[in-house]
Amino acid sequence: MNWGTELWDQYDNLAAHTHKGIEFLDKYGNFVKERCAIELEYAGKLRRLVKNYQPKRKEEDEYQYSACKAFRQLLQELGDFAGQREVVAENLQSNVVRELHLLAKELREERKQHLNEGAKQMAVLNSAIGALERARRAYERAARESERALEAFQKADADLNLSRAEVEKQKANMKQRSQLCEDAKQEYTDQLRKTNEAQRQHYEQRLPHVFKQLQDLDEKRIKNIKNFMLSSVDVERKVFPIIMQCLDGMEEAANSINEKEDTQLVIDRYKSGFVPPEDFRFEASAGADAPDAAAHVPAHHLTAARGTVSGNRVKKRGGLLSIFTSNKKIIEACNSIKNNMSMDGKEDYSDLPPNQKKKKLQAKVHELNKQVAQEQAAMEGLMKMKGVYETNPTLGDPMTVEGQLNECCDKLKKLRTALRKYEELLGEASQHAAAPPHPAARTNGAPPPHAASIGSNSESLSRSASESSVSTGTGAGAGGGSVCGAGGRAAGGSPESGLGGELAAAHADHANGDHDHDHDPDHDHDHESDFDYYYEPDLQPLGHCKALYAFEANGTGSTMRMECGERLLVLETDAGDGWTRVRRQATREEGFVPTTYIATTLYADVGHPH
Repeated sequence: MNWGTELWDQYDNLAAHTHKGIEFLDKYGNFVKERCAIELEYAGKLRRLVKNYQPKRKEEDEYQYSACKAFRQLLQELGDFAGQREVVAENLQSNVVRELHLLAKELREERKQHLNEGAKQMAVLNSAIGALERARRAYERAARESERALEAFQKADADLNLSRAEVEKQKANMKQRSQLCEDAKQEYTDQLRKTNEAQRQHYEQRLPHVFKQLQDLDEKRIKNIKNFMLSSVDVERKVFPIIMQCLDGMEEAANSINEKEDTQLVIDRYKSGFVPPEDFRFEASAGADAPDAAAHVPAHHLTAARGTVSGNRVKKRGGLLSIFTSNKKIIEACNSIKNNMSMDGKEDYSDLPPNQKKKKLQAKVHELNKQVAQEQAAMEGLMKMKGVYETNPTLGDPMTVEGQLNECCDKLKKLRTALRKYEELLGEASQHAAAPPHPAARTNGAPPPHAASIGSNSESLSRSASESSVSTGTGAGAGGGSVCGAGGRAAGGSPESGLGGELAAAHADHANGDHDHDHDPDHDHDHESDFDYYYEPDLQPLGHCKALYAFEANGTGSTMRMECGERLLVLETDAGDGWTRVRRQATREEGFVPTTYIATTLYADVGHPH
């Protein structure tokens, strides 16, 4: 298939065809260019759509539900999808549109050169044909003149009236014209040969070469259109894996929606913790039958929010310190606890419903635990650095770490104080949340069950058992009560809160003969209280310790001062709050000291002394 041989006479049509081919190439280039613009516009609109539907800061609380989380993930995947459409547009622009524009420009220049060469070859052929035509006309003219000269000679030779000179003249003219005719014939013959040769070369060599170049140009154009189309497909195919990942992410987001989980989140978010209201009381009329009507009112209608029914009178329930009755020192201890537990503003979340308050306190305790752990790690690192400096002074001065260590200790002490404070609030919130709703109304007037009693004849109890008994509301029944032992922290008081020391002092007065409550008529009903306490004897030492650093007590709680290097008895080990209970053997003074300030040796490790 060769244009030079098959289309030897279609020069003009081939010129027009190649022109239309390059115009089609431009048309395809404009198509890809407009497609790039559409892809970019599509990606831009998708990004604006994603941006418009991104959750606002005020809507962040709503996006804890699985459906909202899935929607947020879908928006993220859609943003990535838009990014892939931008990649498609950029690659089409660089790999197709730009290359196609350069190719069209190159093909136009080549076509122009080939057509100029073809026109030049056509001019050469036309020139040869023109020369042949001129030679032919000259030969025809010379032949006619030769014939006329011959006729004139024959006519003069036949005319007897003409002289011999006239006849010779006509004869000479005839010979001259005949020679000119022969020359014109020879020239025409030569030009005919040349023209035929030029025509053969034109249609067999020169013009086919031009047509071959035009054919190569057109095939190159067609082949590149094919390559550009394949390149466009390849550009889009390359982003398909990522697009599929985006679609898979959208599918995963949709599958992550859990209606039951969202329902539970709604309960956790909006549950107040309050109990439904009690039944309405029977309101007797002012008539004479009012006492009889009141006699038929169920007992639970007479139950106050914080009281119990005893006969015909309502007695206020005993609280945490009911076993000490109205002792003045106990009242002062309560006021001290209240002052220590007070917080500025709404830091205690007292403005929230019980259940929401509990959630906030749990989050606060978790945050403070993390901060305490960070500070402990920092303090341990500083102590190790100080030890290294003390071992090898060339590495650094230990005193440079002392300031940072003291600052870290102060910060850790404040964090632990705040942690204990919020743990106490959380314990109170948990107790309220665990209390059964309407103890009288929900049991058809039956009295609430008494708290389980624990025997008080044991010689010692661990602090953890004491704490458990207080937090769960168990007591020792009629065994009297003192929180002198483990109550320093068990009854909601930390070493910094002052509860242990003040309650211990109050109990001391109570033990020394302050028994006014024995004659209190309400004391007979103290066993109905929600909280009863037991007497705890002096704790036996669990080991001994040595003070690594000096510690000054704050004077408001049950902490105890100690000197660096002092040896003390260990009564209770650290329960995870960073404090250890110790006793000074000489004065039998007891209190709490920071666990990180002492080096402890337990009798279980070295054998208990007898």
